[in-house]
Amino acid sequence: MNAAFRALADPTRRDIVQLLRDGPLTSGEIAQHFPVAWATVSRHLAVLRDAGLIAAERHGQQIVYELETTVVEDLIQHLLAWVQPGARP
Repeated sequence: MNAAFRALADPTRRDIVQLLRDGPLTSGEIAQHFPVAWATVSRHLAVLRDAGLIAAERHGQQIVYELETTVVEDLIQHLLAWVQPGARP
């Protein structure tokens, strides 16, 4: 859980998660949304993957990234427990 919070502390990584909510994208498709070097986007993707927030699958020469919805849902439930009386994180 801590790794996920750390990963989402960066606004670029939050933007990547939002991009992936509509479905899988290649690293190139993700990178074209940001005005930074591809290597920087690649590093952000690695942090998100290491935190369990996204999954990566190689398709030939491309890597396709997809949101790990169960991890995101667990994170949301944890946050909701902070504000819902009687709920446990």
